[in-house]
Amino acid sequence: MSARDVAQPEGFTLTENASLRERNTLRVDAHAAVFAEIHDDGAIPDLLDHPALRGQPTMLLGEGSNVLFTGDFDGVILGMKTRGVEELDGDAAATRIRVAAGEHWDDFVRWTLAQGHAGLENLILIPGSVGAAPMQNIGAYGVEAGEFIESVEAFDLRERRPVAFANAQCQFGYRDSVFKRNPDRWLITAITLRLPREHAPRIEYAGVRDELQRLGIEHPAPIHVADAVVNLRTRKLPDPKVIGNAGSFFKNPLIPAAQAETLLADNPHLPCWPTADGNAKLSAAWLIEACGFKGAREGDAGISNRHALVLVNHGHASGAQLWAFAQRVREGVRERFGVTLEPEPRVIGGF
Repeated sequence: MSARDVAQPEGFTLTENASLRERNTLRVDAHAAVFAEIHDDGAIPDLLDHPALRGQPTMLLGEGSNVLFTGDFDGVILGMKTRGVEELDGDAAATRIRVAAGEHWDDFVRWTLAQGHAGLENLILIPGSVGAAPMQNIGAYGVEAGEFIESVEAFDLRERRPVAFANAQCQFGYRDSVFKRNPDRWLITAITLRLPREHAPRIEYAGVRDELQRLGIEHPAPIHVADAVVNLRTRKLPDPKVIGNAGSFFKNPLIPAAQAETLLADNPHLPCWPTADGNAKLSAAWLIEACGFKGAREGDAGISNRHALVLVNHGHASGAQLWAFAQRVREGVRERFGVTLEPEPRVIGGF
């Protein structure tokens, strides 16, 4: 059955039997029973009372850059399509900016740079929507979004009311937040960030300083750091517009320090970093490549030959096939190193 639009009032649109292929960057050809696009925050209560949603399971979806559908979703998917960026009253230390959840994250980062704001330059070129940033606490090259998020506005789908979260209430962690741990309860509608007026560039992460030197930049401004990160990401990570992928598919594993010492004794080249809580973080990419999976492929499911963290869809792999291949990678790493990799994207139906 083909997709069909359903009559609805202004503020949202509904589509039955909606294809998700162009709504997830792994290009999985799954379908949702109903897809709801929200264009006005104020229409959320009316949407929730719509007959098409009554008694149906619901799921929240941004731009689909951090999700793997292992099959169809027999329920309602909600997507925020709101727009708007507004500078609020700040203070001597920082500029405050409120952004609607439906804005594209990379467009917003580039807007901040164009306005002369610093802080988000290391997070340039990350795909996805602004509303997904606090969900995943997106991070790259030594910076996490949660460092700059002052508050998050959301609609509580369980209690059916608007709510606001201060930074501490978001419980940000490594690719984690209270929103991720309760993935379909709070529909994020906007975030407010505090971007510092005085900001020392973060250039210590692997490759960033070297790339700046290659560009001939001795005293980098935020735009120079952004250029360096764009170059690094473009060289290392495949473009989802060219080949289906969701960026880094596996988290860098956190393990006890004693276990890390044992692994390093046998694998002295294994990248390993101490964490603030006394544990150790390992390079998932190194573990995967050491097991021979970089560039490996089964049918149209595989691991990128450019970066071992990236699960790719070479054309027509189903979500189930992609997940099966990811499981093969996890098992290979577990057998050789005794380390269990966790997926970074949300896997729908995979567990």
